[in-house]
Amino acid sequence: MDREHTCCFTGHRPEKLPWGYDERDPRCLALKARLDRAVEEAWEKGMRHFICGMAQGADFYFCEAALALRARRPGVTVEAAIPCEEQAARWPEADRERYFRLVEQCDYETMVQRHYDRGCMLRRNRYMVDRSAMLIAVYDGTLGGTMYTLQYAMKRKLEIVILDVNE
Repeated sequence: MDREHTCCFTGHRPEKLPWGYDERDPRCLALKARLDRAVEEAWEKGMRHFICGMAQGADFYFCEAALALRARRPGVTVEAAIPCEEQAARWPEADRERYFRLVEQCDYETMVQRHYDRGCMLRRNRYMVDRSAMLIAVYDGTLGGTMYTLQYAMKRKLEIVILDVNE
């Protein structure tokens, strides 16, 4: 896919979300609705390829929103950017099942590297940003991988849409 029509995503894992793992929380439902709108707006701006890093939490929400967009709109593809084979190995069973179900539904699967090391998540994030013109972020202003990815996307001059977790 060409960079000018590609949108990627960064966001927090459940531990950093105010509702944790409770996706029935009204704040989570509201965020998912805003994320659906952001993905639709990205499509309206010409984005046709969506890359997701497949982490727990907000990444899952984004992947589900992109897959739902693909069902509604022509020409949409979704890519799972996987940092390493062991990404989901230690997750709870329900999250592992959700992860594999989502990866299976994606049009493309990119394994950034085979084995885990301390830098594989950052390499995955750079892979996504380097191939994108737009970044959608679920971000609360705290330090961490989401902030790093946002900073890198700014340096690469991507269009950035930030969805504040606390809105």
